[in-house]
Amino acid sequence: MAAAAGLVVSQRGPQPTLVQVVTVSRADLQAKVTANGRVQAQKKVDISALIPGQITRLAVKEGDSVQKGQLLLQIDATNARAGARSMEASVLALVRELDSARTNLEQARDDFERAEESHKASIISEAEFRRARSAMARADSAMRAAQARVDQSQAQLEGATDNLAKTTVLAPMSGTVTARNVEEGEVVVIGVLNQPGTVLLTISDMSVVETEMEVDETSIPSVRLGQEARLRIDAYPNRTFGGMVTEVGNSPILKTGAIRFKVKVHIKDPPTNIRPGLSVQADILTGFKAQAIVIPIQALVVRDIEVKPGEAPRPGAPRDEEGVYLIENDKARFQKVKTGLLGELSLEVLEGLLGGETLINGPFKVLREIKPGDLVRADKPKPKDGASG
Repeated sequence: MAAAAGLVVSQRGPQPTLVQVVTVSRADLQAKVTANGRVQAQKKVDISALIPGQITRLAVKEGDSVQKGQLLLQIDATNARAGARSMEASVLALVRELDSARTNLEQARDDFERAEESHKASIISEAEFRRARSAMARADSAMRAAQARVDQSQAQLEGATDNLAKTTVLAPMSGTVTARNVEEGEVVVIGVLNQPGTVLLTISDMSVVETEMEVDETSIPSVRLGQEARLRIDAYPNRTFGGMVTEVGNSPILKTGAIRFKVKVHIKDPPTNIRPGLSVQADILTGFKAQAIVIPIQALVVRDIEVKPGEAPRPGAPRDEEGVYLIENDKARFQKVKTGLLGELSLEVLEGLLGGETLINGPFKVLREIKPGDLVRADKPKPKDGASG
């Protein structure tokens, strides 16, 4: 009996592989790129000290609204004020010296003119005439030197006055104080670009806000300026905000081996109480195709291109190809395809399919192991619990 049973199985031949299938159809396809980021003001200013000293007055706190030119903080101005007064007195003294040098030059010029007339009339000697000319030249040089000292002193006074003005920190623009990193009485240092601890205050114009996203390198080619986006802000659940791409970075952001690019999205009609730093998820709408031929993403197979025995691959030729497996006459057939837009769950097919074909879309393991010509059979979906047999 056992031998007979074995003979029966042998006569049946290889059993077909059970596969999941779907019919290739047409549908509207919305392509999008999903990314995460944080809210920030489109325009903000980090304020650092331009002169060192102790903060004697701190006029604002985080969350305050300020107007352009409003007092933010005052740095101890004792030394700066003393320096400005000293330079002002020095300028006055040098101006007096310049006035005296100018008077001496005018006198020397008058003496020279009289000596020149007397020399022409042979009243004075050549030596006396030359002495008068030399005296005028010396007076002219003295006046020019005095003018140079005045100019130098005035420049130093401008610097001292500027240092005094820098002890009073005013708001460079209207907005909201979104960060305050100092307290009254602390000693501040001169701000250095990108040096932590030197930013005293941050003022942001929250009337125009954006989110700065990080988009994966595989998705960045489809992102363009002006594309629409749908934004979800964690602080405002069950709400979706409109957006538009305003900036696409060209330089990669390298983090733990992953390559991403910075993309800024303007948030349309943001909430009035929105704050910088809030978490945002964005769907950037990168394309739309009405009634496209679509297939499930998991049905796409990438396989190595077969090279005939004795042939070498051409230099620069592709080494793999994209395609799908179709069922024809109970057998799997590989069909090469050209893909287009990528949706959330579906993929557009530009070439290779017409619609209506029976497509193998699973299981995943089968799609990776199946070969063209293999026997296959569509697996009927199991009835749900409670359904009648």
